[in-house]
Amino acid sequence: MCGRVFVKTTIPDMVRRFEFAHAGDVERLGNSFPLWNGAPSLTYPIIIREEMSTSMAGFVSARWGLVPGWARDGGGGPPPVNARCETIATNGLFKKAYASRRCLVPIDGYFEWQKLDPSGKKKQPHAIAMKSGEPFALAGIWEEYSDRATGELIRTFAVATCEPNELMATIHDRMPVILAPGDYMRWLGPELDPRDLMKPFPSDLMKMWPIDSKVGSPRNNTPDIIDEIGLGPKDLFDF
Repeated sequence: MCGRVFVKTTIPDMVRRFEFAHAGDVERLGNSFPLWNGAPSLTYPIIIREEMSTSMAGFVSARWGLVPGWARDGGGGPPPVNARCETIATNGLFKKAYASRRCLVPIDGYFEWQKLDPSGKKKQPHAIAMKSGEPFALAGIWEEYSDRATGELIRTFAVATCEPNELMATIHDRMPVILAPGDYMRWLGPELDPRDLMKPFPSDLMKMWPIDSKVGSPRNNTPDIIDEIGLGPKDLFDF
């Protein structure tokens, strides 16, 4: 799964990095970024295809946790933050968004927890990013619902997940779908079912390192969250 991310790139730099998408309304998020320990329910910059266009994309702001459009009051329970690639095209919560409202979720990295005992009570958090150090995009889907009190349209999103690559399989049985830059516009495009894009990203382009357990609380939101801690050889998880 993918339930925590970090975005160390500023909003202006993120817009420059993903230059094919116009800035849209995300400049107002500037005071919230960099975000070193990003959790669900927070608002993030995502990239969507502009309505009635097959080639134009733009940044918009959206809350992490997908709420379908028919849930006018925002839904009853915690909204899903992930959508499994195996069922995203058939699950009633996801299938309409997958068919027509796919998005990119730009980040600098994400966190995952490795179980250290059968009970799962002992876990070691890891940070995962690109070896290049550059931002990258997760495959997502988005929706809008109408706030019952104000009538405001609230945009939300979830991240697609898939089987792990060789790197991630050492600590977990799932990973977020990471898209190659050459596939960005296809994922955003009008194709109904680009399921071949939902596959493990190559391990040799990624790196992973152990971090302190304080990442477990989203209230801890400082740059040292992603500092490596010494559990063994520095490059133990670097494929």
